Formats: sequence, structure tokens, C-alpha cells
Amino acid sequence: MSTNIFTRIKDSISADLHTMMDKKEQKNPIAALNQYLRQSEQEKEKVRKLIDRQYKLKEEFSREYLKAQELADKRLKQAAIAEKAEEQAMHEFAMKEYEEYQARADRMKASREEAIEQLETLEQKYEDMKHRLKDMHLRRMELMGRENIAKANHQINRVVEDTSEKPFSKFAEMEQYIENLEYKVNSSYYRSTFDNKIAALEKELNENTN
Repeated sequence: MSTNIFTRIKDSISADLHTMMDKKEQKNPIAALNQYLRQSEQEKEKVRKLIDRQYKLKEEFSREYLKAQELADKRLKQAAIAEKAEEQAMHEFAMKEYEEYQARADRMKASREEAIEQLETLEQKYEDMKHRLKDMHLRRMELMGRENIAKANHQINRVVEDTSEKPFSKFAEMEQYIENLEYKVNSSYYRSTFDNKIAALEKELNENTN
């Protein structure tokens, strides 16, 4: 596995978030942070796949080691039988095969042990990566909470500031409008009934006179 790939991923995730959020071209730091976390999650998935591949390689090394060791032991036993039977050619063939199989077994054993050691290191780094990402997600939640509160307070303050003057002036305008409307209604009613009232007074006067 390429150490450089893992180092690049680890350095990317360990980058200072404050530096990222202080960039002038980023108009929305929360959106930029969300994008950064999405990319980090994608990198984490790549690492998980590499670790899965390393597990498979470790198992393959184990199988090849056991197979080679089994053949080496078999040839060594056969070499002993050939030597006891004084079959020099068969003994030499068996010993040559034994040495090749044993060398292969030793190489596979060393590769397996190295793979196991590398896998343990990768798993530790992977767990550290997951913890860092989890902390970043929690930090994002905290920042989003603060953003929500700030926006809510901004909206409240704007409404409060607007209602401190504008609505009351609107109420005054409305009250004046209603008063004018009432005056017009009352004036119209007074004019419409004035003639009837005068006629009634005139009739009453005439009756008193008679």
C-alpha cells in the first residue's frame, strides 16, 4: 500500500479548519465546511477499501505460506526416505525442492507478518481518522446551531426595530382614516335626515298654531 496516499489523506483531514474558513473568497463558511466534510468522507471510504484489500492480501499470504510450508515439510520427509534408501538422485531432487519451498514459505511468512504489522498501523490511523471526522461533524453541528441563533436574533431584531416606529405610524394613519370615514358617514346621514327633521318641525309648529 502506498504510504504517500494515506499520508496525503491524513494531512488533508488534519488541515486547520480556521485557515479554510478565513479565505476571503468563501462567502458561506458553513457551505464550504459541508463540502470539505463530504470530500473527507469520500477519502475515508477510499481508505476503508484499501484496508479491506490489505486484509485480503494478509489472508493470501497466510494461504501461500501454509501451502509452501506443507510442501517443504513433505519434500524434507521424502528426502530422508530417499537418503535412507540410498537413492542419491531422488534425495538431491527432494532436497532441492525442499529448499525452494522452504525459501518460499519463509518469504510468505515474512510478508504475512509485515502485512499484519502494516494492517495494525493502518487500522489505528483509520480509527484516528474516523474520530477526527466525527469531531468535525459535531463541530459543524455546533456552528450550525450558532448560525441558526444568530439568524433568528437578526430576524427578531429587525422585526422589533421595524415595529418600534413604522407600525405605530401606520396605526395612526389608519385611525385618522377611520375617523375621516366616520365623519363622512355621519355628515351624509345628517344631511339625509335634515330635510325630514325640518318638515317634522314645521308640521309640529303648524299644529300648535291651529
